[in-house]
Amino acid sequence: MAGITLPGGYPRHPQYRHGDVGVYRPGQHEKRRYHAEHRTELPRPRTGTDPLELQPSDPEGYRAMNERRDPEMTTSQLDIKHVSDQVQSASEPFRKLSKGTHEVIVGQDALLHRMMVGLLANGHLLIEGVPGLAKTLAVSTLADGIDAQFQRIQFTPDLLPADIIGTLIYRPTDGEFVVNRGPIFSNVILADEINRAPAKVQSALLEAMQERQVTIGRETHALPRPFIVLATQNPIEQEGTYPLPEAQVDRFIMKVVVDYPSRSEEFEILERMSSTQSIPRVDSVMEPKDIIEARRLVDTIYMDEKIGRYIVDIVHATRDPGSVSSDLAHLVEYGASPRATLALSLCAKANAFLDGRGYVVPQDVKDLAMDVLRHRVATTYEAEAEEKTSEDVITTILEQVRVP
Repeated sequence: MAGITLPGGYPRHPQYRHGDVGVYRPGQHEKRRYHAEHRTELPRPRTGTDPLELQPSDPEGYRAMNERRDPEMTTSQLDIKHVSDQVQSASEPFRKLSKGTHEVIVGQDALLHRMMVGLLANGHLLIEGVPGLAKTLAVSTLADGIDAQFQRIQFTPDLLPADIIGTLIYRPTDGEFVVNRGPIFSNVILADEINRAPAKVQSALLEAMQERQVTIGRETHALPRPFIVLATQNPIEQEGTYPLPEAQVDRFIMKVVVDYPSRSEEFEILERMSSTQSIPRVDSVMEPKDIIEARRLVDTIYMDEKIGRYIVDIVHATRDPGSVSSDLAHLVEYGASPRATLALSLCAKANAFLDGRGYVVPQDVKDLAMDVLRHRVATTYEAEAEEKTSEDVITTILEQVRVP
């Protein structure tokens, strides 16, 4: 009896006999002794409250899957595999959307990817780049691909909050005031050159972004779901602009810097776009409700505790840069807030979703850390004198913080 090995890898001790009938189930004391001797960890028990534990709608399918599973797999591994299978299937339309947008837009891979990450993470994007880099085309193409309502708002110095959210209009036929909704009541909003509008207009838009609702008169109106704002600003022209305050910039989940295309990409643009005909439109591959379902699945993606601590270490390093490098101590005025920690976590999960994985890896964090943090780290006058930017600080932090 001492040489018998039970299912799950536990040896059967001769002093614990439960008869010859039925399945032997080793007690917890046997499990602990076995794992202590072999220096392994006990499988994580199912609690029923873990969001990663399976909650299948098909009990028969779940039972069949359990019968086929590898006996060496722990419960958590099985859960992650199940989530990965769901993610692989649910992310297929997003891969089709990415392929379709690249048939319309040449290059700008980072911008197109970050827009889909923002859409899945339920966040808004601030896009910075010179005119003519297909920012508007990219946003409208995204809206076409998800069959969503799209509105472009050109921000100007004389724009009023009512021009964005709407206003009350007097109807003389019955003497009533009726609500005339503004362009903010759409799924995808392009706020073009947001830094050209005065502060009160910027504030009205950012309030709608945060609360997902607007108040017109005495009534509060919910905005449609999904709702995403992609705001652009021109970095080379500062006259007649109203720079966004740091507290308002922090409400954008990412700041994406759009650069010029490469030589080969620009030649392809010339070959494809130098025509008087209209630019082809991308076919719709999903509906807005599919985005909502995908977001629910993003929430179930597994993130290990070590990766969570890695995110916290990165964000804390922006507040105390001297702890990672003495050269950074005098360059940062203030670092990122806990909102950055949450944003980086959500973006990492969304990145894993687009990659078809049910779990987050450190590279997901590193890939998006720059876009999440660059507008949340303020540099000092000494940094300006040394021509150091927040991007230089973040690059050094990512190099110095230990990767799990």
